[in-house]
Amino acid sequence: MKKFILPKEVHNIIEKLEVAGYEAYAVGGCVRDTLLGREPEDWDITTQAMPEQVKSLFPRTVDTGIEHGTVTVLVGGQGFEVTTYRIDGEYEDARHPTSVAYTRNLEEDLKRRDFTINAMAYSESRGFVDLFGGRDDLEKKVIRCVGDAGERFSEDALRILRGVRFAAQLGFGIAPETKAGMSALAENLKKISAERIRVELVKLITSDHPEMLEEAYQLGITKEFLPEFDILMKTEQETPHHRYNVGIHTLVSMEKIPNDKVLRLTMLLHDMGKPQYKTIDEAGRAHFKKHALGSEELAKNILRRLKFDNETRRQVVKLVCYHDYRMPATPKAVRRAVNKIGKDLFPLYLQVRRADTLAQSEYRQKEKLENIQAIREIFQEIEERGECTEIQELAVNGRDLLALGVPPGKTIGEELARLLDLVIENPELNRKEHLLKEVKLLYNEEDKN
Repeated sequence: MKKFILPKEVHNIIEKLEVAGYEAYAVGGCVRDTLLGREPEDWDITTQAMPEQVKSLFPRTVDTGIEHGTVTVLVGGQGFEVTTYRIDGEYEDARHPTSVAYTRNLEEDLKRRDFTINAMAYSESRGFVDLFGGRDDLEKKVIRCVGDAGERFSEDALRILRGVRFAAQLGFGIAPETKAGMSALAENLKKISAERIRVELVKLITSDHPEMLEEAYQLGITKEFLPEFDILMKTEQETPHHRYNVGIHTLVSMEKIPNDKVLRLTMLLHDMGKPQYKTIDEAGRAHFKKHALGSEELAKNILRRLKFDNETRRQVVKLVCYHDYRMPATPKAVRRAVNKIGKDLFPLYLQVRRADTLAQSEYRQKEKLENIQAIREIFQEIEERGECTEIQELAVNGRDLLALGVPPGKTIGEELARLLDLVIENPELNRKEHLLKEVKLLYNEEDKN
């Protein structure tokens, strides 16, 4: 494990607190990540000093969580959270303590934390404090609760999902007693807000081990916030195109695509409609015709339920809708597909189709991958040539058509759509003089009639 070196700003904050007579340590995730040789996202400090005493020692502070003993110390352009040692009171809602009491004892503070690997502290003057075997658990690559798992998960049910998320991010296993606590108290996740669930889910599926979602399923966790996934895990695919059931196929497809939020969410949701669209023919072969429609609708509902932002929803739902859209590798077909899917999403669509294919069986897989690669090359050529695939790329606009006497409103839109259709068929026609001539010809014919 990496030698422990504190950033200069953290060293200076701790030193100032110590000179004033207070214990102070770097604590939690920053200690864990430094020991693992990872770059911490932020540095948290815990101290004996009361919030008001912290504020008196530093010229620039913000009361970011004063009710829980947290003051943010500003150094340059950075903020560092400094929290007084504390003991949480009783938890009545599986989310929040009813009270917070301050303590002078570091051990009391550390034993309220969730997992052993997050309950370590360090200062240069006092050294390393590991009261619950966090360093051993890092070596063994295991997620284990501090003390009794049932107590920790009763205090904050989100820790159940956080534990699986940490395992996915770090590539760790989960201790048996911690698993047992997760399974026993998974139902309490119903008390957790959709926003908090969403944050943990995204971190889990964008990790290097999105397949840990299967562990969450096995422990009864996903049924509390994503019951649609549980149905996938029970849906078989009796077809030569597939080697896995729908749930495992979904997990493998997430592994086959970059760990981007939109891409991973798309793969998580792309086959959600399969269970309701499944049919079996006389030969015992499964079919899932038009399942993308069901997946699209379920994706809308799930993303809305988990409070995803509008742009994420727009992109994911569109990609889910078209994830199974296939075409011959011809310029005309690709231009039409780009028009349907959108130039911004088309490269992502190609990644989605590739990941979907790689998670299937080897039956016709080579042929499918070659088709996707050929489409990618044609799309690149379309981009390089600047060929028109969207109305805003036409060489004429609504004002040009109005000037020719085309009636405003719906007719303008219909005429632009007709011109776009012509240009998608023949890109060389996207010249202003030609398109205006095309409009004049149409209206001259209508006048004669």
